[in-house]
Amino acid sequence: MAWLYRFTFCVLLLIGCGHPPARAQDQNLVVIGNSKGVPPEMKLAQLKSTMKGEKLRWPDGSKVVIALLKTTTPIGQSTSKKIYNMSANELNKYWLALVFQGKADAPNFFSSEAELAEFVAQTTGAIGVVNQPLASSKTITIDGKKSL
Repeated sequence: MAWLYRFTFCVLLLIGCGHPPARAQDQNLVVIGNSKGVPPEMKLAQLKSTMKGEKLRWPDGSKVVIALLKTTTPIGQSTSKKIYNMSANELNKYWLALVFQGKADAPNFFSSEAELAEFVAQTTGAIGVVNQPLASSKTITIDGKKSL
């Protein structure tokens, strides 16, 4: 009878040997920005500081406006991990605390990349994170790369 368990285990192992599904942190991330205010390139440390609400103004004086996909989306979860180094829940709590303390304005959260990209394109100083930028989006180079 033990051989049957071993045989079943081997069959299940062989069947399940395909590639695992992409995890949230494996998502390709592209940073986009409005043509006014947002610089065309940034260091990763600058991006993280900006996205954490530590930087409130761009070099030209325009206000930083953060646009994110909801943390319930795969890209939102990947953004939480890659940029904030937090879980989706921790990111939500982080922003609640900052806003409650009056230290920063809350990010604008979106359900789709298209809505986020349109908001960024129309909002001076807006910066956001997507998986695939629209043709009309201004991609921000991070540490010399077009994606994270």
